Amino acid sequence: MTDPTGVPMRPLAIALALTCSCVACMPLTAGEAVAPPPNMVGVTTFAPVVKAVAPSVVTVFSTKDVDNDDRTQEVPPQLRRFFGVPEGGGGEGPSQRQQGLGSGVIVSADGYILTNNHVIEGADEVRIALNDQRTELIATVVGSDAKSDLAVLKVDPGAAGLSPITWGDSTVVQVGDVVLAVGNPFGVGQTVTSGIISATGRGFGLVDYEDFLQTDAAINRGNSGGALVDIDGKLIGINTAILSPVGVN
Repeated sequence: MTDPTGVPMRPLAIALALTCSCVACMPLTAGEAVAPPPNMVGVTTFAPVVKAVAPSVVTVFSTKDVDNDDRTQEVPPQLRRFFGVPEGGGGEGPSQRQQGLGSGVIVSADGYILTNNHVIEGADEVRIALNDQRTELIATVVGSDAKSDLAVLKVDPGAAGLSPITWGDSTVVQVGDVVLAVGNPFGVGQTVTSGIISATGRGFGLVDYEDFLQTDAAINRGNSGGALVDIDGKLIGINTAILSPVGVN
């Protein structure tokens, strides 16, 4: 597989956050200890990793026109009268502008950005904001795949220097590995959470092609399309969905 610039790409999994985790406790005999992995020895902060990764993660804004008919069909029939919607469906009227929010990952210095398909699906306009939240660029969707829920955007970096992320290899990820999730949940600004890989190779019937990494790192709405990185700051997944007691979204 190659990226849009022709550079070979390593396998990349999509990530799934688990909002509640289960821990099985096992008794250890006196003196039993588990050695930490070599790259975790002496680690007391993830700040250097976050500093390296943060410039590579952007906020993605999508805008599309939605007909009033389409919007009102989402209102349950028993509640439509409270919104002035006729019993038979939505009324006619001008379309409304609907805005969406997600995250993305810069994968090349010349402006290619990886995100989720559902973040930009049906959008009439897509913009990205760099992590300084001051620089905004118009983005073009150059490729999207609903079956894997991935999309590639292209921006003209102009005078804005872009910092591409370093590719990792999701095929060597193991359960228990420490990971960081980076994105812009709820539009509050870039946020970093940490956790471990809870499972690999998960499938939940969300898309046709599934190879989810499950993590207990906190992920919320707006994180979609953001980066899941390993302890070295290398990209191993794209944050895609949240598993909660009410389902997967």
